[in-house]
Amino acid sequence: MLYWMLKYLFPGPFMHLYNRPTVEGAEHIPADGPAILAGNHLSFSDWLFAPLMSPRRISYLAKAEYFTAPGFKGRLQKFFFSATGQYPIDRSGASAAEDALIAARKLLDKGHLVGLYPEGTRSPDGRLYKGKTGLARLALETGVPVIPVAVIGTFEVCPPGPFRWRRHRVTVKFGAPIDFSRYEGMGGNRFVERAVTDEVMYDLMQLGGQEYVDVYAASLKKGVPSGSAPEATRIPETAAS
Repeated sequence: MLYWMLKYLFPGPFMHLYNRPTVEGAEHIPADGPAILAGNHLSFSDWLFAPLMSPRRISYLAKAEYFTAPGFKGRLQKFFFSATGQYPIDRSGASAAEDALIAARKLLDKGHLVGLYPEGTRSPDGRLYKGKTGLARLALETGVPVIPVAVIGTFEVCPPGPFRWRRHRVTVKFGAPIDFSRYEGMGGNRFVERAVTDEVMYDLMQLGGQEYVDVYAASLKKGVPSGSAPEATRIPETAAS
């Protein structure tokens, strides 16, 4: 109930008036049943605009810290993230990646649309970065389709740095579902998981028109040389840093 109130009462109507978002490809979202929505990640606002333009609710995974902050601000934050369809995961332990996969599987088993960001963190400069293979592992283990979602214009709406919300047009493009059933039984094969991930990233590049960089965005932010960072399989959270 609160999810739909936020979508149709506030802040949804404000976002429609202020940023004039448009949508393409909404017909690609199935009327029911599970699917993984794989999005590019330009801004904090991505996980607000994609659900705003989706005919169905999208569930995201969010770091547990958003739900446990103390005081009135913490309670308000917990309320907002819960109401907008976020599900907490603890990323501090050694089993964080597996815990995230389990949480995502449970949501898919219930027929949810699960939104993930394969890049694992927000783009530092508006380009599209190499995807992590956690999404591929989830898709191969569950057999659900992957729908690429390119959000365009949010880098200008809410750029990196101190929080600010600017007036800029936004477009949300939902691509055709990708069926990876041809790889059935091949989950755990790192070459297959890389191929699946790269196919999703290619579709995102085509949808959004971003320049693609074959480097992990997180490695770039940390100053790690290209090729020296280990392959990561964790499921990225929403509103990633």
